[in-house]
Amino acid sequence: MTATTTTLIGRGGGGGVGLCFNPNHDPRHGSLFFLFLSADPSSLPPHPHRSLLPPRLLLLIRRPTNEYALSSSSASLACTTALLPPSRGRPRMDVTRKETLWINNRFNPHWVPARLQFQQRKPFAFSTPRGSGRLFRMEQLWEELWEEFFSDPSQWWDNRLTKKTPKHPDFKHKRTLEGLWVDGWRNPSWVKERMSSMTLGHTQSGDGLRSRVSGSFCNADRLSKLCEEGRLKEALHMLELMVQQTTKPPIHAYVCLLKGCSRRKALAEGKQVHALIVQSVLDSNILLANTLVRMYSKCGSLLHAHKVFSNMPQHDVYSWTAIISAYADSGELEEAINLFHQMQETGLAPDKVLFVPLLKACARLADLEQGRQLHSDIIKRGFQSDAIVGSTLVNMYAKCGCTEDARELFYNMSERDVVSWTAMIAGYAQTGLGKEALALYEQMKQEGLQPNHVTFVLLLKACANLAALEQGKQLHSEIIKRGFQSDVVVASTLVDMYAKCGCTEDARELFNNISERDVVSWTAMIAGYAQNGPAHEALALYEQMKQAGFAPDKVLFVLLLKACASLAALKQGKQLHSEIIKRGFQSDVVVTSTLVDMYAKCGCTEDARELFDNMSERNVVSWTAMIAGYAQNGLAQEALALFEQMHREGTKPNEVTYISVLSACAHSGLVDQGQYVFDSMCKNHGVTPTREHYACMVDLLGRAGCLDDAELFVNKMPIQPDNVVWMTLLGAARNHGHVEIGRRAFDRVVKLEPKYAAPYVLLSNIYAGAGRKDELAKIRNEMKEAGVKKMPGCS
Repeated sequence: MTATTTTLIGRGGGGGVGLCFNPNHDPRHGSLFFLFLSADPSSLPPHPHRSLLPPRLLLLIRRPTNEYALSSSSASLACTTALLPPSRGRPRMDVTRKETLWINNRFNPHWVPARLQFQQRKPFAFSTPRGSGRLFRMEQLWEELWEEFFSDPSQWWDNRLTKKTPKHPDFKHKRTLEGLWVDGWRNPSWVKERMSSMTLGHTQSGDGLRSRVSGSFCNADRLSKLCEEGRLKEALHMLELMVQQTTKPPIHAYVCLLKGCSRRKALAEGKQVHALIVQSVLDSNILLANTLVRMYSKCGSLLHAHKVFSNMPQHDVYSWTAIISAYADSGELEEAINLFHQMQETGLAPDKVLFVPLLKACARLADLEQGRQLHSDIIKRGFQSDAIVGSTLVNMYAKCGCTEDARELFYNMSERDVVSWTAMIAGYAQTGLGKEALALYEQMKQEGLQPNHVTFVLLLKACANLAALEQGKQLHSEIIKRGFQSDVVVASTLVDMYAKCGCTEDARELFNNISERDVVSWTAMIAGYAQNGPAHEALALYEQMKQAGFAPDKVLFVLLLKACASLAALKQGKQLHSEIIKRGFQSDVVVTSTLVDMYAKCGCTEDARELFDNMSERNVVSWTAMIAGYAQNGLAQEALALFEQMHREGTKPNEVTYISVLSACAHSGLVDQGQYVFDSMCKNHGVTPTREHYACMVDLLGRAGCLDDAELFVNKMPIQPDNVVWMTLLGAARNHGHVEIGRRAFDRVVKLEPKYAAPYVLLSNIYAGAGRKDELAKIRNEMKEAGVKKMPGCS
């Protein structure tokens, strides 16, 4: 804006009046600035058209507010103008003497322009007032600030790339905090030339650039909304257009898009945003670099995250937190700890946020020693009283198996919120202490805390592991009351709980009522059918899932293969094998081990062995699956040979492996080999036998007809025999017609399970085979008196 002033129109005892006119005015924002020294209308010069002046030209008294200050060096002349579009009833200018003259172009007399004599004035700047009625920065002071700006721009903060709206100043003085709108249409014409020579960025003036700047913020807001809706490709296209049109997008536009890529794990789109950042020469911006590190880590590209971090010219605590969290979340705890120590060597002190991902990594890896070291550091820095840090510590100790330490920490917390309670409940639920988790929930309710959806998910899992159907139903009622049933994770966990409790019909009804199903929902229902039957429903539901457009993951393939194995459904198993190869899951050791198990249980031991031999990596599960396959198909010698090979290759057998080997020996009558395996398990490999191992040995001796040895073995067991062991001995007695041992085993079983019908049936068969009709009639009367119902098919 080029400002000019007039000579005085009138001069008298009360003073004079002058005008300041902007010849490059925008009609929407007014055209005249009136400067005067006196408020006395009599000082106006006589004129033949004076009588035509409308009443609006009378001087009015009004305190100026919310306006820009202008000044003149001529004899105390000063004025202000409201830079608002003309509106009815608003004054067009105010004066420093708190007097207002109403000016409106359509009311101006025709003689006013003719009487104005302009003299050129040096351009000047403007500033907004900092309070109602106060005028700041007269012309001389602003000229000094402008000169200082052009002579030393380092004294000004450049906010053009970080400001959120056009209302925020482009530059702000570091000492005086004065704001300058460099791209504004109000700038003097000479500013454009000076800015262009200094190449400080935007150099255009006028409404055109102003609308473009405003448009960039509008586009940024639209881009942010697209990211929130998950429409990343559209948001990326908009950002590309903004960059191509040289309308510099604000920093938060890049940040929003990168965060959207993180949430959706959209690595390809994230790399394109990174390329645009480099193209815009913003790769040295620390905020963008930190966000890039987080994006790459969330998308699973640790290499790119580290590369961005390494190329940063400087690091702050947020930079270190981002890269350390990236390694911790990826399970690279050792490298995360090394980076943590490197950060401390630079002199930067970690904040409490940094300890959370490190503690979570310790919990996930069950690294108790490292967790304790971090705990000591937390205490030294005084972060233990923080609720989030305290809750994460509780969770770490619980997941590392130190429930006592977790409980002590929990009850010593000064303030326990729902996160703290949920962390302790999670510790109990995830370490098999479901009853303690449910009891703690009752205590939580007594203290008046409201559970969140995460709390309910953990409690439902505890009920599923305990097969506690009644508690699960009570939780279901509370979930409905609190409105969490619509949450897809809660609904999926409910399906899983009912299925694992054997209520597959209730689980299916819940599943059908889920409005938006995801892979977790489908997997929960398929798992219910695969693990609790009917298994053929699992395969049928999988076909529906594919028709719905959902892609299976590795966990789902494992469940489906187990269903095929239980049904001996070789055809469906081969189809699943083809899909596994197409999706690239065959290299996964768990999936391939399950494939081996499926082929073996379907009788295809040769196919199973071929798969087993071609595995690039084998673990104890792989070896056990193949050994069990041989055992189930009566190939005891092959099972024993593979068991010996397993030892030679350095893989340590687990409890399940020994059960498979003992079972193979039992079905093939290899008593000596079975006895040797059992003894070596205890003495040489440090595996403590369970009731299942003892039952296998009883079965081994019983099948071989060594019933006396079998009974003696049971009586010498270091642990109390359960009904499975006694039923195994009773079954062997039935097979060999041994009445006395059968009767003794029967008495032990009935003592443990009074209402169990199977022992009555087996003993009846023994008596019938031995021709003891009296004992047969007696056992039937005992069965009737005990209220035991006959099994189907029994006479």
